[in-house]
Amino acid sequence: MVAALSSIQTENPLLRGQGFPPFDDIKADHVEPAVTILLANLRQELEELEQRVQPTWEHLVEPLDHLGDRLSWIWGIVNHLTGVKNSPELRQAYEQVQPQVVEFYTELAQSQPLYYTFKALRDSPEFSGLTPAQQRIVIAAIRNAEHTGVSLTGAAKERFNQIQQRLAELGTQFSNHVLDATKAFRLKLTQADEIAGLPPSLLALAAQTARSDGEANATPETGPWHITLDFPSFGPFLQHSQRRDLRKQVYRAYISRAASGELDNLPILEQILALRREEAQLLGFETYADLSLDSKMASSVSAVETLLEDLRRVSYPAAKVELDQLQAFAQEHGETEPLQHWDMGYWAERQREALFAFNDEELRPYFPLPQVLEGLFGLVERLFGVQIVPGDGQAPVWHPDVRFFTIQDENHVTIAHFYLDPYSRPAEKRGGAWMDDCWGRAKVRQGTQWQTRLPVAYLICNQTPPVDDKPSLMTFGEVETLFHEFGHGLQHMLTQVDEAGAAGINNIEWDAVELPSQFMENWCYHRPTLFGMARHYQTGEPLPEHYYEKLLAARTYRSGSAMLRQLNFSLLDIELHYRYRPGSGETALDVRDRLAPLTTVLPPLKDDAFLCSFGHIFAGGYAAGYYSYKWAEVLSADAFAAFEEVGLDNDSGIAETGRRFRDTVLALGGSLPPMDVFKAFRGREPSTEPLLRHSGLLTAK
Repeated sequence: MVAALSSIQTENPLLRGQGFPPFDDIKADHVEPAVTILLANLRQELEELEQRVQPTWEHLVEPLDHLGDRLSWIWGIVNHLTGVKNSPELRQAYEQVQPQVVEFYTELAQSQPLYYTFKALRDSPEFSGLTPAQQRIVIAAIRNAEHTGVSLTGAAKERFNQIQQRLAELGTQFSNHVLDATKAFRLKLTQADEIAGLPPSLLALAAQTARSDGEANATPETGPWHITLDFPSFGPFLQHSQRRDLRKQVYRAYISRAASGELDNLPILEQILALRREEAQLLGFETYADLSLDSKMASSVSAVETLLEDLRRVSYPAAKVELDQLQAFAQEHGETEPLQHWDMGYWAERQREALFAFNDEELRPYFPLPQVLEGLFGLVERLFGVQIVPGDGQAPVWHPDVRFFTIQDENHVTIAHFYLDPYSRPAEKRGGAWMDDCWGRAKVRQGTQWQTRLPVAYLICNQTPPVDDKPSLMTFGEVETLFHEFGHGLQHMLTQVDEAGAAGINNIEWDAVELPSQFMENWCYHRPTLFGMARHYQTGEPLPEHYYEKLLAARTYRSGSAMLRQLNFSLLDIELHYRYRPGSGETALDVRDRLAPLTTVLPPLKDDAFLCSFGHIFAGGYAAGYYSYKWAEVLSADAFAAFEEVGLDNDSGIAETGRRFRDTVLALGGSLPPMDVFKAFRGREPSTEPLLRHSGLLTAK
């Protein structure tokens, strides 16, 4: 079989196994043969390792890392392409080999020889001589093996493995249904009254979409215009369309995505919840939430719900006042009906315009992507002492719009790379924004020598693409999203941990992993940072001062509503994975309705099926963990407060504090418990006060 691998290696780019992914050569028909051949080789290597394994770092962790790297190189590329360049052919290939991959990962995780060797290493004298990072990796390996059923036998083990396979299949189906349902919707506008209120940027995007749909003569001025459920289209339409009936049509389409017909995700998510509960009980946990929190920073469901309730008590009354104020404002401006969900974005934007005398569209010309990147990179250089250098052409990319960059340290030595895929492509790219690792930092053996493998990140956004001759002109929200994802990337790329299992974001408890991303969002309001990137794309004029003052004033606009929305998602996620009993007669949508009085000030519509597109918890890593956004936001707000305390106009103090942040939060990765890392930076445990202050809710507490 090894010979078979070497003979086909040069023909199949997925079998190269190292170096930057050859995206320009990879085709869907490479996936099945590459994965099949590699898995056969890895099974043979695993069997040999199990026979000779010894309870030492060198003879256990190092060969295991090498084995895992080879599979993650291939499978990471395939997973990445399903998110950014999906196609029927790739989807079919992925679904064909996914069961084999899941089966191998399960075999690896359930290897009793490796599990008992890890336990022997933990209990041996050598353990005390390992670094803290290595000790955390060993302990995590034991816990992860137990969470993956290593202690199960007989029928219980067989059932557990069936559940793992089925959950992987269901998660993929769920994600594909959302993508297909989003892609399937079009609202075709042809008349002037149908586009009343729509800004030029949306008309240009809608005409471009129409042209891509076959309307060859579509123009921003004459149409036709196609509105989609992709957020750069859907979001501005709900904010600006003066046609209430059309807003209602688009909103109802959005909340009912993947909720009927062949794409119905409701039975899928019910199956997922039932299988997760069964999985947890097979492992000795009462609920899936208990299983999830066993490897997180939060100690229990009670601890999570205590934090969420503390924030809910503050945000609910604030959100109620905000709704009453918005209703009164709408009535003053001619709205005779009580506000409905499809009215909220429209009237909130009108109210913001009235209160702060600007709207998102006015700011777009000041935030072309190239300048935003310049400002972001300049901030990173000032804070952390690194330089970001364009590297386009140095690595293959999956789409012409993708950029490639290199990060260098103070001595101009390369320490990391990243890809940036900024634009929405609803036909092939899933929505949202994310950071993923292409591969992480590690010490790897090359022959008899050790070398440091530099980390490489994928940074993916879905912002408004360039239209005609204009660059990508970003909303301020899209700027914040880019800063957020880059924060994740910085933790991945600036790590100084050489053990792969604890480098970057690896082995960081899930509810702490949002700290650096949310921390970076604060800098969008930092005057030197903002003015360093906000210049009119045509004239070069800086953002007028009055816009900056209004941005600051608008930062806490409807912050109670925004926080309550996240708490709604978080509490619903916990409830579904802790108290909900699938098959009890109550459905997941019933749970949503039961919690709504506590977490919404405008009750959801009866046909609201947003759960059917809630990919974070049904097709992502946030199951029983969506609360992590708020948990980590407490940490990130308190971390930013350290910079406020030295003075945001104090360049030397900012640089010194930034270096400390780099040396702790960004450098230490998963080598220490997150509370220890936070205290190493801050000198104490976190406080909720900065988050409430930044949200403008401190006085309401």
